[in-house]
Amino acid sequence: MILKKLLIVLTLLNLIVMTGCKGSDTPSETADMLLINCNIAAMTDSVTSGNAIAVKGDTIWKIGFIENLQQYKSDSTIVIDAKNNFVMPGLIDSHLHLLGVGYSKINLDLSEAKNWDEVVLMVVNAAADAGIGKWIIGRGWHQDKWDPKPLDNVNGYPVHTMLSEAVPGNPVILSHASGHAVIANQKAMDLAGITDSTANPEGGIILRDTDGHATGVFEETAEEVIWAPYIAKQEKRSAIQVKEDNKKALKLAFDELAKYGITSIHDAGSSFDEVALYSDMAKKDQLTARLNIMIYETNKNIRAEISNYSGSDFNNKFLRVKSVKKYIDGALGSRGAWLFEPYNDLPDYTGLNVTPLDELRETAKICLKNGLQLCTHAIGTRGNSEILDIYQNAMKKLENPALVRWRVEHAQHVLPTDVKRFANLGIIAAMQGKHCTSDAIFVIDRLGRERAKETSYIWRDMINAGVVVCNGTDAPVEKVDPFASLYSSITRRLDNGDYFFSEQAMTREEALKSYTVNGAYASFEESIKGTLEVGKLADIVILDTDILTAPEAEIKTAKVLFTILGGKIIYTLGED
Repeated sequence: MILKKLLIVLTLLNLIVMTGCKGSDTPSETADMLLINCNIAAMTDSVTSGNAIAVKGDTIWKIGFIENLQQYKSDSTIVIDAKNNFVMPGLIDSHLHLLGVGYSKINLDLSEAKNWDEVVLMVVNAAADAGIGKWIIGRGWHQDKWDPKPLDNVNGYPVHTMLSEAVPGNPVILSHASGHAVIANQKAMDLAGITDSTANPEGGIILRDTDGHATGVFEETAEEVIWAPYIAKQEKRSAIQVKEDNKKALKLAFDELAKYGITSIHDAGSSFDEVALYSDMAKKDQLTARLNIMIYETNKNIRAEISNYSGSDFNNKFLRVKSVKKYIDGALGSRGAWLFEPYNDLPDYTGLNVTPLDELRETAKICLKNGLQLCTHAIGTRGNSEILDIYQNAMKKLENPALVRWRVEHAQHVLPTDVKRFANLGIIAAMQGKHCTSDAIFVIDRLGRERAKETSYIWRDMINAGVVVCNGTDAPVEKVDPFASLYSSITRRLDNGDYFFSEQAMTREEALKSYTVNGAYASFEESIKGTLEVGKLADIVILDTDILTAPEAEIKTAKVLFTILGGKIIYTLGED
């Protein structure tokens, strides 16, 4: 009897062992997605061996060779054959304006206009379609890119007369490409109550001709004056209509991001109302990019509301609200960048400080107290130096200032002595490669050659000093296209073939890191994104071009074949 029981036990044990062996040959777990024949650029410091990636849920599960990962394929596994194309982490645009990207698809796009005449003609056509009395809103013009220059101009800006005569019955506001100036027609100025005697607001300029007449150009904070009637009209919309309008714009923006392989963005300035919309969409799985939001509100509102966003990461890693956006100066193109020395082409002028320094000091205190990341727009040499002073003073009691990861947005014109301060304080330089080659046509006019060479877009000096540089487009200031920005970062070559101080260029690896690894670091998310590693989010892009080895000219024409966000395909070339 005992022997019989022993035989039964041994038989059962043998079955268990055999079952275990069979299980080791046939995995009990399978991949939800399998990418094969990949040319993997993992963007890690260590070499990644393999040509296949297995995804489970929203996460990279395994990386290896096809022959090893094929065993995890089931009938339900989505298989993507990359056909030896370039496979890299999802791109991170570290500075753009999300709603602005969407509305740029709705409003009049003036970025391709070759001169003032073309701008006016575009407005005439838009007014004809809209009907008398309707607002005409546009963006993208830049006077330094026009040929010929407008004959009737002040400081290179066109005077409104031609526009006002061509479109007398519609209020028109056209934003400069930089977003730091607008030109309006007489109808819009009348609605805003603008006269020749209207005073300049603090931090802004209502541009006038030599006779004191308003030219129609409003710079920096003066934009608020001319926009007031339009904003008042928009505020009459119901809450439901506002939400629907914004969702329509966001859909257009998200489609554009997916097309270019951008899976994460840092939004450079949203209100709490806009964040509420993003949060609602995130909870309903309606976001097709991961959002790191910089709150753009008054200090009073930040104090009152920020506790509602105490979590550094919520809504399933799709929405992070732990940053604050401020401005210290304007843009170089509109001569609003705050400089130590006068503009070369406007010798009695050094730009604008658009936010009082005491207000920025208060913001710094609020951010430190609440564990918030401060991100300040600074373009001119003095703007950068002054904000570094504020950062340095606020951080003086911190043992390791770099832990707070405060940022300077743009950091376009920086004194060599301030590069060391960026590094010593651990300040992130959120720069945009395309701005360099786009602005280069007027930078030397504004600053003079020697000052431009020493201070302008000095990426190499920053990187060599140990500064973390993240990249982006500042869309809709530039097109959302990351490959144009990468090309500019790597070559610093203009459309006309000239180079803008190419000694400051990034290497290809540095440029790609600025759009992946560094972007993740700049939002405290390097543990979950920015590289292709097991355990990180399956945000993956397949390109038709190997950015690391292709001829330089092919970088700017690279096309996205697939965009994968959290293990889901959100874009396929040919299906847009």
